Parts: sequence; C-alpha cells; structure tokens
Amino acid sequence: MNATPDPFRSLWRPLLLAAFIAAMVFLFLKLGSEVVEGETQSFDQRILQFAQAMRVRYPVLADIMRDLTALGSTAVLTLFTLVTVIYLALFGTKRMAALVAVSMVSGVTLVSVFKSLFGRARPDLAFAELSVSGLSFPSGHASMSAIAFLTMGALIAATHRRAGERIYILLVAGLLTLLVGLSRIALGVHWTTDVIGGWAFGSAWAVLWLLVARALAKR
Repeated sequence: MNATPDPFRSLWRPLLLAAFIAAMVFLFLKLGSEVVEGETQSFDQRILQFAQAMRVRYPVLADIMRDLTALGSTAVLTLFTLVTVIYLALFGTKRMAALVAVSMVSGVTLVSVFKSLFGRARPDLAFAELSVSGLSFPSGHASMSAIAFLTMGALIAATHRRAGERIYILLVAGLLTLLVGLSRIALGVHWTTDVIGGWAFGSAWAVLWLLVARALAKR
C-alpha cells in the first residue's frame, strides 16, 4: 500500500532556505548598523591585535594565510566561475550557466555598493601583514568566496544521489569559505565584523539564487 503523499514535503526545504536568507540578511544589517555606530570597534581591535601577535609568534602563519586568501581573490574566483559557467553551458543548461554568471556579477556589484554605503576604513597598516586598498565592510573576499563556493558546491552536490556525498561536498564548500574569511582576519587586512558581514551577505545571496534556480527548474 502506497503512503499518502505529504502535501508539505515539497515546501519545507524552500521555507527553511527562505528563513536562512532572512536570518543572514538580519545579521548583515545588524552588523552594518553597529559598525556605523562604532559599537564593534573594541571587539574588532582586540581580534586585530591578537592576530598580529599570532603572526609575530608563528611567522609561518602569515605564509599559510597568504596562500589561503588567494582562494578568494578576484583572479581565482573569476577562473572558477568561468570554468563552471562553460561546463554548465556545454553539459548542463544554458539557463543554469546564466544564473551562476548573474549571481556572481550582481554579487560583486552589491559588495561595491555596500562598501560605499558603509564607508568603513580598513585596519591601520601597522596591524596588517599586507597593504590593501579600498573600503572594508563587508569583506569582498568573504562575500564572493561564499557566493562562489557555496553556489558551486550546491550545484555539484545536486548531481550526487548519496546523502553522504552531498554533505561532504557542501562541507568542503563551507570550509573553503570559512578559511578565506579567516585568512583576511589573520592577515589584519579586515576587521572581524567585515568578514562576518561578508559571510552573511554571501551565503544569503548564494542561497537566494539557488532558490531562483530551483523555481525555474520546475517550470
């Protein structure tokens, strides 16, 4: 005897994802508000000084963090995106390829807009391992690595049937996103709240476009 279909089965996952997006948007806006008011400065300064002390104590840490931060660079993420878009266009669907491209381009644009709106200066060069120009909130590396790795991870995971394989792929995508963000803090080129804000925006943006892709796939 066949089980009675659950009418809510197809709704709970999109609802959970929508709730996640709302939570990340709230976190981003809350952090942005506190950054503008200077309420995070004491916390950020303590972490900045701790990161500098760790680099002095363990010089190899700076070399490792430079390698990790390169994973979130414009060149690397652009390469990953191009490879993914071309693959989807050739072996998947042109619609999905276009969605990935649009999600990345629009994400970059929004990060630039947010940086201008919040206008936060980067940490003083005396605390940084590298000299980096531009504004600070949210972290572009953290934002765009979240969008790129989480989106690509979800697309790859969707091609596997085993739950263990999908979970592993998503965990790797999340780990790469985490490491890129932590590298920006460790190198002293971003305040900690810049990175948290970048993670919040980037993950929300990635999930939003995955919901769009899911909706279009049902048409």
